[in-house]
Amino acid sequence: MKEQRIKIYNGKIITPYRIIPEGCILVSGETIVAVADRNIEFADAIEIDAKGNYISPGFIDIHVHGGGGSDFMDGTEDAFLKIAEIHAQYGTTSMLPTTLTSEKKDLLHTLDLYEQANKKNRSGAQFIGMHLEGPYFAMNQRGAQDPRYIRDPDPAEYKEILEHSSSIKRWSAAPELNGAIEFGKYVSSKGVLPAVAHTDAIYEQVHEAFKNGYTLTTHLYSAMSGVTRRNAFRYAGVIESAYILDEMDVEIIADGIHLPAPLLKLVYKIKGPEHTALITDAMRAAGMPEGESVLGNLKTGLKVIVEDGVAKLPDRTSFAGSVATADRLVRTMMKLADIPLIDAVRMITSTPARIMKIGEKKGSLAKGKDADILIFDKDIIIQKTIIKGRIVYEAPAVKPEKI
Repeated sequence: MKEQRIKIYNGKIITPYRIIPEGCILVSGETIVAVADRNIEFADAIEIDAKGNYISPGFIDIHVHGGGGSDFMDGTEDAFLKIAEIHAQYGTTSMLPTTLTSEKKDLLHTLDLYEQANKKNRSGAQFIGMHLEGPYFAMNQRGAQDPRYIRDPDPAEYKEILEHSSSIKRWSAAPELNGAIEFGKYVSSKGVLPAVAHTDAIYEQVHEAFKNGYTLTTHLYSAMSGVTRRNAFRYAGVIESAYILDEMDVEIIADGIHLPAPLLKLVYKIKGPEHTALITDAMRAAGMPEGESVLGNLKTGLKVIVEDGVAKLPDRTSFAGSVATADRLVRTMMKLADIPLIDAVRMITSTPARIMKIGEKKGSLAKGKDADILIFDKDIIIQKTIIKGRIVYEAPAVKPEKI
């Protein structure tokens, strides 16, 4: 069977360092075969006129729980496929499905469903591995995680889980817990990235963790320690540690609500686009109308209300999850943090690709890489989503108004 060929032309190609004003990209099958600064011939190709819009690498979301009314913890294969499909409409071409703290049997079932859904996922964002968030957390930094299941790392348990599935690529934990350093060493030895999360650690503990594999900070500022006083002495927390450790990567929920503009600017100023990944951390209500929803499993999860572009506890005392989509993250960084488009895109393409060690195939538009490509306008409204050379989403044509 002959491979499908695609030519995308007349667009502004976004690279990590510059924008090619009148670029052209050629795709054969699943792969980019050429990137040029002019329109070039490509026989027998489907031709896509970008109409002066931006041509971007596909967005990579390394922390997402749900969307379109489904959650990865719902316990169904269909939930995985629906979430992948809804986020592809907003520019996500690769994602790390993320769990919540739960019973072990539910976690193992979710890992099994990942394997099944991954084989059938043809019309949504690609799955690039599972991210386990919990259950090894500090109780008073649990946020919306279920306290019934929070515990210290158990070697017998985490070894069993890693033996059960080879799809786990990232595991978030609190590094100050008993056994957490050994946990970090072990999961790192299995090719899994341990990340600092839901934690009360101080600098000395974070530094030790960093040396033992914890090179990413999960949703910076959310559910983690800042400066604290203990017996009159001040201690730097996880937030300050992430800034001090130059090579520590951070991820941020850049919805403009979890972090206000000054903090978005501070993260960008100190960590820069090369060490900052934008994440949705989205729950099931992403891509859905505002109103009542559920965080986590549809049957056993936490009831929440979605308003003002975020999920809140019913009494409105706390946020209870993000409803962001990837395009919103880029818009927010440009408008609120006042950063260039190139850097905003880099933080959701090449930087997460490097963090997850998939940069040789994803994260930028270059010959030999996967054809994960977006076309979007000046307002970051997605016009087309292409995943491995397949057009999976096209924005509906705007009907002209009747005179």
